[in-house]
Amino acid sequence: MKGNSSTAKPLTDHDHYKAPSEPSIKKVPPKRKKRRRSQAFQEAMTGYFFLAPALILLGVFLLYPMGAAFYYSFTDFYILKPDDISFIGFENFSYIWQDAQFRQAFWNTVYFSVIVVPVQLAVALGLALLINKKLKFRVFFRTAFFSPVVMSLVVVSILWTFMYNPNEGLINQLLGLIGISPQPFLTSPDQAMNSIIVMSVWQGAGFQMMIFLAGLQNIPNHLYEAADIDGASNWQKFIHVTLPGLKNIALFIFITISIAAFKLLVQPMIMTQGGPLGSTKSLVYHIYETGFNYRDVGYASAMAVVFTLIVLTITIIQRVLIREERG
Repeated sequence: MKGNSSTAKPLTDHDHYKAPSEPSIKKVPPKRKKRRRSQAFQEAMTGYFFLAPALILLGVFLLYPMGAAFYYSFTDFYILKPDDISFIGFENFSYIWQDAQFRQAFWNTVYFSVIVVPVQLAVALGLALLINKKLKFRVFFRTAFFSPVVMSLVVVSILWTFMYNPNEGLINQLLGLIGISPQPFLTSPDQAMNSIIVMSVWQGAGFQMMIFLAGLQNIPNHLYEAADIDGASNWQKFIHVTLPGLKNIALFIFITISIAAFKLLVQPMIMTQGGPLGSTKSLVYHIYETGFNYRDVGYASAMAVVFTLIVLTITIIQRVLIREERG
């Protein structure tokens, strides 16, 4: 035992330390890498295959017309002389601001949009509040208010044209029952645009009503219960609970109505043909009339480009305001 103890060496920290083994890296075989790449390629091609019809339609009916309109806006393209096209630079754009009909159509469109957007928004919200209550025949009224939306705008315009007839129209007959003399409506420069506004609000409010109705049903009931406990009136609950709950939906509806209002075309085309005295001629209708009735495609394309920039600017401003409001 003594001899063994003399030959034994004391253990040091170096003797206990063992170098860590290097982590083993599993190498993927080349065949498996090729399989993964081929599988990803097949999945991508399958996705593009299903996406191809939509891309083709988008290119044919949207991207190509936009590019053609931008190109023709710098030319004197006359539709009856398709082979005689020359580049004229910015002449079409400079003439736009001198065109009295363009200015009148622009201000008609602005007037229509400024009036129809808040009115339609308020009517849609009022109908949604009414339908949201537990009333009898609620389903019937909801269907009746929404039915004009699914009807063709051309058909609705024709029906309202008959209703606005100064001599035998339904509206003048109803006004006669309460002692009001017949109104000219569409034949008066002072009443024609307002008559189209009334018809447009009636036709489009049902769609926004359904969106508001969905938003009302998503507001938590406990907020109204807490307001009742605090003794809030119906008006206070509407201001402090309902409106904040519908804020994002109202902003979305505001943008959609604004864009649709600037694209006013069918109503003046069917009901007044832009008259009387150009009081209902919208910007889109003026572009259509210039391009197809007068065959001046170059100038119509320039107005279309300007109109696109106007709508794009309004959309960007609205989005910036919405972001600041949310922030």
